[in-house]
Amino acid sequence: HERLAVDTEFMGEDSFHPRLEIIQIAAGDVAAIIDHQEVRQLDPFLDLLNDARLLKVVHAGRQDLEIFSVLSGAVPAPIFDTQVAAAMVGYGAQVGYGQLVQQIVGVVLDKSETFTNWAQRPLTPQQIAYALEDVRHLFSLYDHLHGKLKTLGRLEWVEEEFDRLLTLAGEESRDPRLRYQRIKGWEGLHPRARGILRELAAWREHEAKRRDRPRGRILRDEILVEVARRTPTTMLALGALRGIQPSQVEKYGEALVGAVKHGLDIAERDLPRVEKRKRIDPETAGLADLLGTALKVRAVEASIAPQLLATSADLEVFALHRGKGPAEQLPLMQGWRRALAGEHLVKVLQGRLTVGYDPETGQVRLFER
Repeated sequence: HERLAVDTEFMGEDSFHPRLEIIQIAAGDVAAIIDHQEVRQLDPFLDLLNDARLLKVVHAGRQDLEIFSVLSGAVPAPIFDTQVAAAMVGYGAQVGYGQLVQQIVGVVLDKSETFTNWAQRPLTPQQIAYALEDVRHLFSLYDHLHGKLKTLGRLEWVEEEFDRLLTLAGEESRDPRLRYQRIKGWEGLHPRARGILRELAAWREHEAKRRDRPRGRILRDEILVEVARRTPTTMLALGALRGIQPSQVEKYGEALVGAVKHGLDIAERDLPRVEKRKRIDPETAGLADLLGTALKVRAVEASIAPQLLATSADLEVFALHRGKGPAEQLPLMQGWRRALAGEHLVKVLQGRLTVGYDPETGQVRLFER
């Protein structure tokens, strides 16, 4: 076969990496389940996933791709993600698999096993039937969406998005020293505390991976932030911090104090920096709102999800810099997004396009000037 439908069910509450339980696959007229508890050696299947001649069809597949990347050391490619493709042809951003199947195939899927325990054995007949439905309709979705993309001339656009998705899935193996950037509040710390937090987060990443435990089961984010802010350099000072338990001090104290000292020794020039965002004045905020309206109008015209084109933060940057400098580095001004919407927003800034209400059609439109 030239294509393989793939989905997974996993349990992620008690381990560092999501713990794979079953893999659902379909090819041709066959749909099947691989029970990972029984089939531990997946090499022949992983070889298929990594075969560049075989198209892998998934729905909202980023986490599935991350799991396979961890198992095989490579992100499966090429892929076709039906959720991404659906957003490109007017079905809305992040549309669910069941909703898409109902709209395109006309089948209403059973949702009774949505929160089921996939680690239990034996799997019930209901679980098996539910799991197989997740791949049984993927080829029908692919055929429909691929056809619409081809008709609209958007196959190259969607390939750009698939490449981006593969890059994001590969971030599972990213530098652990960048993990601190995912901790809420890191930007509000002073530079030295940010440097300490970077060391603490990198240590926790290694420890959680070594113990195969969720990061929060080692130490919660807010505790890492508090340690970084208070900079304890002794076990006594660490134990006096609010929120940290004596058992945690006993288990991790030396490592935490060591990470703090390491952070204190970092040269000033090597500390993490935060680029200060300019405050948005009322005029610029109003311009960002206007650009957002123009973007939505353009998205409606093109039958594409506006969230796929730009975020609110992107529009603020675009408005603040009037489409120049940093604004030119935004995704909105790259590739297909620029052709579809970016150039239109530039024309709005130049006064060559205006947003207005058309009483004849009862719609908000873009008017050439």
